[in-house]
Amino acid sequence: MHNADLSNAVWRKSSRSNGHTNCVEVAALPSGDAVAAAGARRAFAVRDSKNRAGGALVFGVADWESFVAHVKAGEYDVRPSNGRPSAPRI
Repeated sequence: MHNADLSNAVWRKSSRSNGHTNCVEVAALPSGDAVAAAGARRAFAVRDSKNRAGGALVFGVADWESFVAHVKAGEYDVRPSNGRPSAPRI
């Protein structure tokens, strides 16, 4: 999604963020005045909370929901040297 207006985005910091690394924020972006009033969303933005001016990645609803489903399924978990997945972190 190009040229998303992030000026009024409400950012939430990940509960897994710490003060040193892996600091991520996400914002649900409204799809328009009438739809936004009803709580509908059209996109999600993700940025580095340590570099807020550095830009954001913006994803459509289908891509975001797919990503969240894969995360919840543990597909992106870092595997320790024993090859077994670590405990889910969400």
